Amino acid sequence: MIFWIASYPKSGNTWLRSLLSSYYYSEDGIFNQKLLEKIGQFPEKKYFTNFNYNSSIVTDTSKFWISAQDKINADKKLRFFKTHNILGAINENKFTNSKNTIGCIYIVRDPRNVITSLKNHYEIDNEEALKFMLSENKFIYDFYSKNNYSDFQFISSWEKNYKSWIKQNIIPVKLIKYENLFNDTFGVFKDIIEFINKLTINKVEFDPQKARNSIQSSSFDKLKKIEETDGFLESVLSKNESKKIPFFHLGPLNDWRKIYDENYQKKLNLKFNAGLNELRYI
Repeated sequence: MIFWIASYPKSGNTWLRSLLSSYYYSEDGIFNQKLLEKIGQFPEKKYFTNFNYNSSIVTDTSKFWISAQDKINADKKLRFFKTHNILGAINENKFTNSKNTIGCIYIVRDPRNVITSLKNHYEIDNEEALKFMLSENKFIYDFYSKNNYSDFQFISSWEKNYKSWIKQNIIPVKLIKYENLFNDTFGVFKDIIEFINKLTINKVEFDPQKARNSIQSSSFDKLKKIEETDGFLESVLSKNESKKIPFFHLGPLNDWRKIYDENYQKKLNLKFNAGLNELRYI
């Protein structure tokens, strides 16, 4: 069965996967980036190699979302997967179902801070990033593979994305805020582990020391240092140069109130008003 680690892009998914992979896939909870490979991404090209689809058609892999998951689950083992995809359907092709999915952690982040991370990651300006987040038809893929949409993920808008996962009754989902995970990492991480263990009928008790090791070894400063020293496997090449864009950008310094002027702050509050109120960001 699949356990999803879902989010809108640049919302803390990689940090959460770092915590979970070091906790579940190491002896002592100490993070190293090879552990992230234990929590792969779906959809991803490698899961569709045995299916007949047209890689030049944007949505064509969606026809095989369920079939690919059936194949992944054939050995009946538990697997964690990262996704930015909405929990919905395209052309009546459902992203997942209760047969293939056991549960999900959805991590949401204040959109006024997501916009800054998107700007850095995609090398776009404020207005392009805002348009990106508001587009209900937005999708992402490996833009280095021209006319090849094998890695297509339909993310929709920031608001539609989180609502698709938390306003449904197909699978159990635990919603966590990036900000709460940052401010009370141990407490929130403990809740996450206990939620996962309950759904997966894992009778191993929560290990506080292993959790602390996971937290300490995957802090923003530690991850940023790993990237500076060894590179980071999920960083991407710049569009214009033969260098990689720093994956770990501002971290705790990413504060929309200090980055944007008053007029732009008002604009963001207006554009994201419904979601900000629903999630109690204002």
